[in-house]
Amino acid sequence: MKIILTQEVSGLGAPGDIVEVKNGYGRNYLLPQGFAIAWTKGAEKQVTLIKRARSAREIRDLGHASEVKGQLEGLKVNLKARAGDGGRLFGSVTPAEIVDAVKAAGGPALDRRRLELSGHIKSIGSHPVRIKLHPEVTATFNLNVVQG
Repeated sequence: MKIILTQEVSGLGAPGDIVEVKNGYGRNYLLPQGFAIAWTKGAEKQVTLIKRARSAREIRDLGHASEVKGQLEGLKVNLKARAGDGGRLFGSVTPAEIVDAVKAAGGPALDRRRLELSGHIKSIGSHPVRIKLHPEVTATFNLNVVQG
């Protein structure tokens, strides 16, 4: 079965890639989850639009990824969140909030889907956050959650 990926699927490809997969994997998992669309001649034209959007926000190469890594690891990222008396948050910190906090701290624009959190952030304090910038480069920075 020939499909066009709309999101990054580990071990398969990136958005805009045309890949050949087994029928069951494509029909029962990739298509219903929205990770891919069925391949047609018209859909192949959409691939160029997907790739253009991807190149606008993607880290260009390994050198650029290491430059962004150095920039991230030198940042002090603070995030204000509503919390109760014991330091427990009302809800949890989302990846989108983390990306906004990095941008507010003077860091680069990041893709929230590349964040790797060890678990949900539900308390005040310092929490390590990993982000996969490139297949070979992963940056780690501390997110300081403060009551606000």
